[in-house]
Amino acid sequence: MKHLVFIINPNSGIDRQKAIQRAIEHKLDTAKYTYEIVHTRYAKHGTELAKEAAEKGAYAVVAVGGDGSVNDIVAGLINTNTALAIIPKGSGNGMARTMQIPLEEEAAIEVINKGNSIMMDIGFANGRPFISNAGVAFDALISKKFARSKRRGFAVYSWLVTKHMWTYNEWDWHITIDGKHLREKAFIISVANGKQFGYNFQIAPDANWTDGLFDVIIINKFPKILGGMLVMRAMNGSITKSPYVKHYRGKEITIAHPQLKLMQTDGDAHPCDNKIHFYLEPGMQKVIVP
Repeated sequence: MKHLVFIINPNSGIDRQKAIQRAIEHKLDTAKYTYEIVHTRYAKHGTELAKEAAEKGAYAVVAVGGDGSVNDIVAGLINTNTALAIIPKGSGNGMARTMQIPLEEEAAIEVINKGNSIMMDIGFANGRPFISNAGVAFDALISKKFARSKRRGFAVYSWLVTKHMWTYNEWDWHITIDGKHLREKAFIISVANGKQFGYNFQIAPDANWTDGLFDVIIINKFPKILGGMLVMRAMNGSITKSPYVKHYRGKEITIAHPQLKLMQTDGDAHPCDNKIHFYLEPGMQKVIVP
């Protein structure tokens, strides 16, 4: 029998926790798996719990949450033999959508039952792991504002983007992609392993999280009146066709600006140095997928 450890953030709410418990009881193949449910109690506790589960020989740790929760758990699983599984219960669920993991909990458990796995790439930004995307500029600002919001959901995210887009001032960035030096006046610079930020906003629609390459998306300064058009392109997967967007691929990236102090990894904002080094570790983590 293979053992699963479900890690749940209790801040997700009692009703959501009960729904997860019911889905596990109704759908999990107990002829194949034993399981336990543990809850996080503080920031980054998921990393500790995942590491402990791996040390005890768990077959897989199931992240019940969004990209931030998955990020925490992957940080505890790196360099172990324990697989990652996901039940998407965050706000945007960008990486789960990229992996085509169902958003409905019982359907996500059916994916776990089938047990199909693949080795995924893991990105690092100044040594900090990320699974989906990392970046600077406007997306880091919105990640910070969203984290401080008492409400979640697409409506709140959209409101923050609309509010701050008009007043945001683009910087001149120094960027190096596999030795090629660029200087860009950019609104967003995203170093992507997965396709989207979440909510089907596809910042890197051609990204492949198993190809050993980052997709680097640079949204240059654009007339703010055209912001809605860029959003529409992101939602239909054509953002890289915009004349204001540049698309590169590479294994090693640096981004620098003398005033840089903030970055985001998987939607969580962090203080940072004025130069960020990104690199990719191909096939580093086993993940259960459809």
